[in-house]
Amino acid sequence: MSPRPILIAQITDLHIKAPGALAYRKVDTAAALMRCIAELNRFVPRPDFVVISGDLVDTAQPDEYEHLDTLLAPLAIPFAAVPGNHDARAPLRAAFARQAYASTAGALNIAHQVGELDLVLLDSSVPGAADGMLDGETLRWLEATLAASTTRPAMLFLHHPPFVTGITHMDVQNLRNAGDLAAIVQRHPRARLVAAGHVHRATLTTFAGVAATICPAPNHAVALDLDAHLAPSFMIEPPAFHLHAWFPDDGFGRVVTHNVPIGDFDGPYPFRGSDGRLL
Repeated sequence: MSPRPILIAQITDLHIKAPGALAYRKVDTAAALMRCIAELNRFVPRPDFVVISGDLVDTAQPDEYEHLDTLLAPLAIPFAAVPGNHDARAPLRAAFARQAYASTAGALNIAHQVGELDLVLLDSSVPGAADGMLDGETLRWLEATLAASTTRPAMLFLHHPPFVTGITHMDVQNLRNAGDLAAIVQRHPRARLVAAGHVHRATLTTFAGVAATICPAPNHAVALDLDAHLAPSFMIEPPAFHLHAWFPDDGFGRVVTHNVPIGDFDGPYPFRGSDGRLL
């Protein structure tokens, strides 16, 4: 039997508003987060850690972070969070003061160990802007963090995707200095995954020679508009989160990402009867 993988759940783009308020006058993001947390808590086997990759709240007001803190209280799994473009560093740092940030000021970068695996959370937010950038301090910290080991595998998380998705109005908001990130990833083969949020859609590609993903949201999805015929818009599609499973194979191991729908569905049903024959 293969050894049990280390399981890292990723949730993103929570967009929590003040109690009772709806995002875009349509989406109850608080209810969506509660359903997501219930799904995480009941998942078997339970994930080892949860990464929240930005846009925790919608307008970065203190009452939104207070509401978020209340909503996250039932989560029975350790977690860490980095900001997205809808967040602000000061209130987020205050709301999550227990997180071990890499520095006492500036970008809210975090390094966290889960067993044999290193999680590297990068703050790609730019105050007052929708697009993202890893500032010089963050790039130097990332280089040093990845250089600190030549044996431990690492997963990198950030809010803004460092690659084009084909959704025009989102692509103009992605990571502006993706080339700087790519150069660091290429120098450090222990980086096994680059995982982003921001687009509210499950997306898969490669970046700098490694797997790269965008995590779906628990609430609403950006419309999959690949020829820019729509005004920027969203859809109410089945919500989901990503489950990144790291298997300790040779070298730095391997990562498999599963898209996990949130909700109640029929099953599981057996394929075979008591006689072992297919039903």
